[in-house]
Formats: sequence, structure tokens, C-alpha cells
Amino acid sequence: MGKIKEIIVVEGKDDTAAVKRAVDADTIETNGSAVSESTIEKIRLAQEKRGVIILTDPDYPGERIRKIIAEEVPECKHAFLTKREARPLSGKGIGVEHACPESIRKALREAHQMDQDVPELITQEDLLAAGLIAGPLARKRRERLGDILKIGYTNGKQLHKRLMIFQIDKETFKQALVQVLQEE
Repeated sequence: MGKIKEIIVVEGKDDTAAVKRAVDADTIETNGSAVSESTIEKIRLAQEKRGVIILTDPDYPGERIRKIIAEEVPECKHAFLTKREARPLSGKGIGVEHACPESIRKALREAHQMDQDVPELITQEDLLAAGLIAGPLARKRRERLGDILKIGYTNGKQLHKRLMIFQIDKETFKQALVQVLQEE
């Protein structure tokens, strides 16, 4: 990968360092989950001028930051790391700063834009029937499905929304679900 045109939004300076080890890119740091109005303005300007890719940690605060930015600047692309890719080799924690350069490059290559106004292709009933909303394995299944579809980890409600906004069709969903169930 050469120089990345878009500006990558990350949570902090350690994430910036990890991104710069992986690719030649510029970043904007949110510096925590309380994304300031001035940071939103920087992201808006970056989106207008060069485009933006959001790459946050695959945890609750990272998803919260992603949601805030997506609501304020909906045209951004989204890149996701799996929890496995974002874990350190030793010790605790989870974050972009722990991901290897190849995982970061892959996430950025597969970044995609959310479309906010799309038809419902997969229903809540489909998710319930697939064991993705209720049941002892629902959380584990959602996590693996999010990895396969490159839409990140979600709770049940978020899963339905992400499937819609990333325009995941029934066939793609079915293929990913078969893979999830075969791995159990």
C-alpha cells in the first residue's frame, strides 16, 4: 500500500504509531470517548478534502466513538479489526495499538462506507432464528459473524442496523452464518 489518501481517525497517539508502522497515512486522534466538537470539525473538514476512514478499538468505547462520528459525519468509511487482531501478545487490553501492521493494512483495504437509507434485507426474525439475538451462543456467534462480514462486533440491536447500513444481502449473510455454525 502506498500513501493512503484518506485521513484515518483513531483514538490516541499509540494507535497513530501503530497505523504509521503499517501504512503511510495521516491521522486524527479523538483522545478519548468524549469526542469534542473541535475534533468533529476536523473530521468534517478531512472528509470534505480527502475522505476519512474510522479505525477504532473493537470494544465498547471504540464503538461509541465510531457511532458519534458516524452520526456527525455520515460519509466516512469504516475499517474494523477483530478482537483477536487487537489483543497484545502478552498482557491485557485490546486496541488498534496492539494490532500487527498486516492486520491494520487488511482492515484499511477492506474499509467500506455505511449507507444510512437502505431497505431491510435481513429481519430481526432472521437474526433470532439464527441464534444471533438470544441464547447462550448468541454473543459468540455475533462476534464471529462480525469478523467474517467485516462489520465489527455488535450487540443484537446494532447487528441488525449494521447489516442494513452495510447492505449485507441474504445470500452473503447466509454464507457467513453457515461458516459460523460450522466452526462451533
